[in-house]
Amino acid sequence: MKKYFFIFFITSCNNISNNNTHEEIKSLISSFNGEVGFYFSHLEKGIQFGINENKIFPTASLIKIPIMVQIFNRIENDNLNIDSLLIYDSSLIDYKWKGDDSIARFKEKETISINKLLTHMITFSDNHASLWLQNIAGGGAKINNLLKENNFNKTRINSRTINREDQYLKYGWGQTTPKEMSELLIKIRDGDLISKKSSNNMYRHLTRIYWDDEALSQIPNHIQVASKQGAINKSRSEVVLVNAPSGDYVFCIITNNQFDESWDYENEGFALIRKISKILWNNFK
Repeated sequence: MKKYFFIFFITSCNNISNNNTHEEIKSLISSFNGEVGFYFSHLEKGIQFGINENKIFPTASLIKIPIMVQIFNRIENDNLNIDSLLIYDSSLIDYKWKGDDSIARFKEKETISINKLLTHMITFSDNHASLWLQNIAGGGAKINNLLKENNFNKTRINSRTINREDQYLKYGWGQTTPKEMSELLIKIRDGDLISKKSSNNMYRHLTRIYWDDEALSQIPNHIQVASKQGAINKSRSEVVLVNAPSGDYVFCIITNNQFDESWDYENEGFALIRKISKILWNNFK
């Protein structure tokens, strides 16, 4: 009798804890000055909840994950070699803004391997590297076809993609939902995209992130995390898969039309991502 009571008690406490976590996050999102989409899934415990998780949001740099997936698809199926050297040609990129992008400082005919270019795109979120790789991937149409084949029906690349001009005006470079972006990371983690080998290589790229001031800052540095971040003036986003002691969990936060367009540490979107990441770690570590 005591045994059954003990199991029921633990289950009840877990349900209360999960409900409290959901309500705490819901309260944060409801007070945010802008739109927010959020999705969470604990892969071992089967706990899932979300807010606007199926609504379409801008990807900003989150779209670099699908670009990477199509590159590995070509490596597996089109005789593209990950160690092949590429020759820099600025006319193929046609992107004026330089910022901190290292590839923008390349001189004509400099060379770099595809693997290192992937590192620039994912680790440093280099836009020049990303546009270069988008071309090598076969363009937006090829990337979108691969997404469709893998049942990602709302995640699409819009920039430089024929017949997606209207979506580009609305969402920018790409569009997705918090749930689909989370599921994309889960498929990579599980070895279900392209091949086990390619998924493993993609996962390793996603664990080497330079931009760690938001969600990653709330997770201890000895815990492995796969992630990608995105940011444009009115949208801040992050998708995170945490290899936590209690079992892996994934979450994605995307904002849109947010009032605070600043780029400092205290930006409301950045602050929301940190707060939610901390809540999830404290409750599901």
